[in-house]
Amino acid sequence: MIRSTLFSRSFSNLVLKSLTELHSSKLALFRKLPAISLSHSRRLTSTTSPDSLNGLLNDIPLNAQYLNYPRLTARQTALRTTPPKESQMLVRDFIDDSLYNPNYGYFSKQAIIFSPQHEFDFNGIKDNLEFMNLVGSKYQEFENNLDVKDKKAAKQIWHTSTELFKPWYGYAFAKYIVNEYKLGDNPQHDLIIYELGAGNGSLMLNILDYIQKFEPAIYKKTRYRIVEISSMLAERQRLIQDFQKIVNVHNCVEVINKSIFDWDEPVNEPCFFLACEVLDNFAHDIIRYNSITEKPIQGIVVTNDKGEYEEIYEPVNDPLIMRYLSLRNKTTYKTPVLQNRLLRIMRTKLPLAPNLTQPEFIPTKLLLFLDILKDCFPKHRLVISDFYKLPDSIKGIDAPVVQTRYEHTMVPCTTYMVHPGWFDIFFPTNFELLKDIYQLVCRSGRAESEKIKVLQQKEFLKRYADLTKTQTKSSENPMLTYYENVKFLLS
Repeated sequence: MIRSTLFSRSFSNLVLKSLTELHSSKLALFRKLPAISLSHSRRLTSTTSPDSLNGLLNDIPLNAQYLNYPRLTARQTALRTTPPKESQMLVRDFIDDSLYNPNYGYFSKQAIIFSPQHEFDFNGIKDNLEFMNLVGSKYQEFENNLDVKDKKAAKQIWHTSTELFKPWYGYAFAKYIVNEYKLGDNPQHDLIIYELGAGNGSLMLNILDYIQKFEPAIYKKTRYRIVEISSMLAERQRLIQDFQKIVNVHNCVEVINKSIFDWDEPVNEPCFFLACEVLDNFAHDIIRYNSITEKPIQGIVVTNDKGEYEEIYEPVNDPLIMRYLSLRNKTTYKTPVLQNRLLRIMRTKLPLAPNLTQPEFIPTKLLLFLDILKDCFPKHRLVISDFYKLPDSIKGIDAPVVQTRYEHTMVPCTTYMVHPGWFDIFFPTNFELLKDIYQLVCRSGRAESEKIKVLQQKEFLKRYADLTKTQTKSSENPMLTYYENVKFLLS
C-alpha cells in the first residue's frame, strides 16, 4: 500500500490512474465489494453518561440498548474467529482488533510487503522519473503474480524504503549501529540487536551483511532477534528465499513470534532496539474536548446487532488515556484543538454549533511500548523511523490514513470504523512530542535528554549512507528525494 508521499504524483500509470479515478468512482467501488462486506458506520456526538456533561451532549439521543453491551478489549476478542457484535470497545481496542486479531486481523491474513526480486542499479538509471517507472512496472508485475497465485485473495501491498533502496538503506542503519557500539561504554560486550516487525527480513539481511563484510570482529559477537506479532510474516521470514540465505550465512538470527506487548522477559544486556515503520500501526485512542469547559472525553466504538458501528463518548476514565494525558501535560505540547479559546466560545453561540472540538488521536499503545522498553530493556538504545505526516488522512488531529486495495486500486476511507481485517490503518507520529514522552518514561536527567535526537530521514542518510550507490546518471538521488515524510528518533 502507498504509505508515504513517495509516489503521490507519478507512481507510474499504475498508481496515478488509481488515484485520479478514485474520487469519481469511490462510492461505486464500495458498492462493488461483496467479499469485503463493508459495514455501515456513523459518527455520533453522544455519551454513555450524558448527565455528567451537564446535558451538552443530549442533542443526539443515545440508544439505551448500547449501555447493556459488554465492554470488550482486543485481548478478549483475540480468541474470536469473527468480529464481535452488540459490544463496546475503546477506540484503541477496536483498531488493535482490526489490525492484529490472529484470526481475521489485517496483519494476520492480508499484509504483503512489496520486494523487488533484484536490486536497482541506480547508477545505470537515467533519473528519478525512470526510477519511478521501473518501480511502477515491478509493482504491477508483483501484483499480477499474486493474483495468479490466488485470484480470490485481495492482498494488501505496501512498499518501504528498506525494500526499494536495498541494501544501501539497511547499510546506513548498520553503520550507525556499529559507530554507536564502538563509542559505547563497553564495546567488549556482544552486539545485540532487536528488530520489531521485520517484514520480509530485508533490513536484517542488509545490516548483518554489512557487519559481516566491514566489521568481521564485531560480527563474531553479533546476535539479531526479531520480535514479530504476525504469524504469517514470521513464517515468511523463515521460509522466503532471502531469509534462508540469512539462516545459512548468519547463524545469529532468532525469530520470536509474539507481540511486544506480551513481552515479560527481562533483557539486562545493552542492546539496540529497531522499530522501522512500526509505530504507525500502533493503535490510538480518540479524545475530544468540551468546547466550553475543555474537559476531555474518550471515544467508544459501539457495534450493534447488525454489525454497524457508532462512535459515542464518555468522560475520560480509562487509566491509560489518563496517564498519557498527564504525561503530555508535563511537556511543552499544546493541543491545537484548544487554541483560540475566545473564538471557540463565540462559535458555541451560533445555531447548530458543535459542542465538542474535533477528534484528536492519541498514541496510547505507544506509551505501553515505552513502558516495556523501560521495564524489560533497561539498557536499550532506540532506533525509530516512521512517518511524521501523511496525505489523505481522515478528519482529526494526528488522524490516520485508512485504505484498502481493490482490483489494483487504492481506496481511501473517511473513517477508521471499517470492517476489521481488510483495511490498513496507519498514523503519523509527532516525533518532537515522542521525544519528550520517551524521556519522561525511559530516561531521566538533562544529560540523557541531550542524547535523544530527532532527525529527518534525509539528514540521517547524509550522515550514514553511501549516497554514491543510489545516485542516478542525472545526479538525482531517489533515496534522499523520496520518503521525505519520515523522521528518525535515536537514543
